[in-house]
Amino acid sequence: MTSVVDRIPGDRPVFSVEFMPPRDDADEQRLWNAIRSLEGLDPAFVSVTYGAGGSSRDRTIRTTGRVVKETTLVSMAHLTAVDHSVAELRNVIGWYASLGIRNVLALRGDPPGDVMGEWVRHPEGLEYAEELVRLVRELGDFCVGVSAFPYGHPRSNDLDTDTEYLVRKLRAGADFAIAQLFFEADDFLRMRDRVVARGCDALLLPGVMPLTTPRILAKTVELSGAPVPASLAARLDPLADDPKAFRAEGMDATAELGERLLAEGVPGLHFYTFNRAKATKEMVARLGLLDTRPATAVG
Repeated sequence: MTSVVDRIPGDRPVFSVEFMPPRDDADEQRLWNAIRSLEGLDPAFVSVTYGAGGSSRDRTIRTTGRVVKETTLVSMAHLTAVDHSVAELRNVIGWYASLGIRNVLALRGDPPGDVMGEWVRHPEGLEYAEELVRLVRELGDFCVGVSAFPYGHPRSNDLDTDTEYLVRKLRAGADFAIAQLFFEADDFLRMRDRVVARGCDALLLPGVMPLTTPRILAKTVELSGAPVPASLAARLDPLADDPKAFRAEGMDATAELGERLLAEGVPGLHFYTFNRAKATKEMVARLGLLDTRPATAVG
């Protein structure tokens, strides 16, 4: 099974995509339409999220397993520590291994119900993501990723403390980190600089979501934990009642963000898809992220 880091060559930028486990049959059909549509573009890897407290654990495992068995895509599964004992975590990791999954995104996770509620460790569980990283690495030959927060985790006192926790996760055995959503390239680049300043040169991937609708913009605010910058609001707010114009301007803004990140040497862009392919395909083409090199003959 190919690892995520093997799929990020460094000599050219790549892209990866993130899906959510389906909630029902219609959602599952929508998800698989998106997977099949993006498969031909050969993303570096695809990931499937994992609900708080294991609320979508079984669907995540099933979906990730199907990606492994039924597609040519490199798959990464999410795993959260929240509301799980170590024994349960070992069981899930074992399930992943039995399905042929060797890439895991290790997350502490948000409390179920209220993401800003009090985080309570399971009595027989883990306290920190770095502990989960060590557990995954102990149980097999896994490539492990972690999350990064350009604006700092909501529970971190300040950016320096948050950066220290990120570096600790990386030094615990994580191979790479994926940044939560952000609005301006400098937000990610400053985080990258803070990590480098601590002597850590781990692979950092920025997370990007094409701004196609006001709902997506609101979701970006929710996931990033940051308000919309005034300059972006001035571009998008007047278009809230014009779907076509909003989408065009939002895609322009997303492309500008991607172009700046690529100019600053990021190794790839990780696209949050909401289980739809159209905007991601458009952005991948617009940013020149398709690998057009001729295939090498084998044999």
